[in-house]
Amino acid sequence: MTWSIVARDPDSGVLAAAVSTRFFAVGALCPHVAAGVGALCTQALINPLYAVDGLDLLRQKVAPADVVARLTGADAGAHVRQLHMIDAQGRIAQYTGSQCVDWCGHIAGADFSVAGNMLAGPQVIAATAERFAATTGRPMAERLIAALEAGEAAGGDKRGKQSAALKIASTEPYPDLDLRVDDHAEPLAELRRLYAKSQERFAIFRRFFATRANPAGTFDRAIIDAAIAKEGIATP
Repeated sequence: MTWSIVARDPDSGVLAAAVSTRFFAVGALCPHVAAGVGALCTQALINPLYAVDGLDLLRQKVAPADVVARLTGADAGAHVRQLHMIDAQGRIAQYTGSQCVDWCGHIAGADFSVAGNMLAGPQVIAATAERFAATTGRPMAERLIAALEAGEAAGGDKRGKQSAALKIASTEPYPDLDLRVDDHAEPLAELRRLYAKSQERFAIFRRFFATRANPAGTFDRAIIDAAIAKEGIATP
């Protein structure tokens, strides 16, 4: 019921996931990202425990292929699940159950994985992968959205459109960006709009949040306002 992409930037260590589907609120349970750990998507007939247990195993430095084998091997419903992941080292593992609904399958490239089911055809994940690979050097969020848009243009979910989501993490235990479109006639267009909106103020404010290295963060409003003014955006 979904196609998604998980990715890593080998230079910055950023990890990310993005997804689109004809299903309500896909961002709630499908994409999961943990800084310094990995990114994964659990889809088809979603097993939410794949995310909980999968990220725990990645934190324990278990190789992605072994994580996928453990999770699917212990699941009586594995034949109707789809799971793919990338860890902080760029290692990828993918699984598509034998009874996932056609078209279903997965593809991998350098530092990214794309997987989907209930799609218009294999061209959906091929176009998604192609666009992502062609946008090296652009911000991760822009690359992911563009990749999903290419997949949508190639046919997307054969049932239609409803929701989309994007998650990105870099150095902290909270995300750099976490966007969800739960129910919309054009979820990817709305996801792109939300991303653009996030750049107006949120992206600037986020630089001043508390971090592990600076537990108090920057809380002087004058400093924050000056940063916003410097970039030509009025304070709220």
